[in-house]
Amino acid sequence: MTPSEPPAVDLAHPRLLRRRQGVEPTTSTELFFDLVFIFTITQVSHYLIEHPDWRGAGRTTLLLALVWFVWVYTTWVTNWLQPDQGPVRAMLIGVTLGSLLLSAAIPQAFAGTGLLFAVVYVSVQVGRTMFALWAAHGNPWLVDGFQKSLPWIAATSVLVVAGGLVDSPAREVVWAAVIVLEVVGLSIGYPLPGRKRSRPERWMVEGGHLAERCAAFVLIALGESILVTGSTLTSHVDLVRSGAFLVAFAGSVALWWVYFARSAPAAAEVVAGAGTRTGALSRLAFNYLHPVMVAGIVVTSAGDERLLHAPGAAATTVTALFTLGGPALFLAGHAAYKVVLWRTPPTSRITAVVILLALVPIGVRLGAPVAACATAALAVTVAVILTDRFRSLATER
Repeated sequence: MTPSEPPAVDLAHPRLLRRRQGVEPTTSTELFFDLVFIFTITQVSHYLIEHPDWRGAGRTTLLLALVWFVWVYTTWVTNWLQPDQGPVRAMLIGVTLGSLLLSAAIPQAFAGTGLLFAVVYVSVQVGRTMFALWAAHGNPWLVDGFQKSLPWIAATSVLVVAGGLVDSPAREVVWAAVIVLEVVGLSIGYPLPGRKRSRPERWMVEGGHLAERCAAFVLIALGESILVTGSTLTSHVDLVRSGAFLVAFAGSVALWWVYFARSAPAAAEVVAGAGTRTGALSRLAFNYLHPVMVAGIVVTSAGDERLLHAPGAAATTVTALFTLGGPALFLAGHAAYKVVLWRTPPTSRITAVVILLALVPIGVRLGAPVAACATAALAVTVAVILTDRFRSLATER
């Protein structure tokens, strides 16, 4: 028996656990759950668009992190449980409803709907964990993990509600503390007094499934970006804005290409074949680095909205940060993702990030049009794609 295999146990609900026969398929129930997050990412993007300042960016980061915790922890649970079994499906539908309410509360999360946001968040996080603890009864490794994570999740949930009860800026401080505690708790294995921490090598992770699920979330974010550009274009269609739309659309395609052309299937193989390292690798690659890439897409989406509204306007600092900083953030996240999986520095992405960030003050000082900034971001991203392609051809030879 290897460390990644559970000991022989007498499961209370054996049909609720996945059978671990190769890469676990993504079920229609999971895809239905994902649909809500198209709306969620739209809400987060619109929040940033409507609050284009440092405070708005900070709040957007907090909101994105909290909704990411809901999605990614649910995805980990469905990595262990069988979504097409009745009780698990019912739980997922309940989490889907909660996620929809959570998303609806986003626009006023730092005003009148803050407490609603907090209560729904707590209900989803605690309720799902308690269900998973019941469903995994009889499996000592899974039960041990859920028993250790539940007190941490309950404690941070209390803080989320406390944040919902106070006004800004205290709310931002409390919710930021929640995010820090969530990251620290998972990083150190949710230790409890008198008990050892939960070790990643005992998490029984099916890495290929997690890789596919996180790739699906990247698609959700890119789809929302296209939705924003399409809806903005319909408000006023002319030749200039149609050209801007093509630039924005090409930018989304370029980000998709960077992630999916080669990295996504190769990454799934690496994570799935990591053996006892799969748990720790998945924690870093999926829980921590994927939201950075998603944040980059959200910021890029805000830049696309600015591009379509006024493609010829001189770029302000905010607009330049959106149009150039968004792709830079995505590429930085993807560079870190590749380092974690392949342990080699992706020089093309690192160079691209440096160039994009350097172009921000240059574009603002020169008063470059928004369309020029967006085109420059597209050109740099395409250069990354071409570099990858040339290296691939050289390797094949």
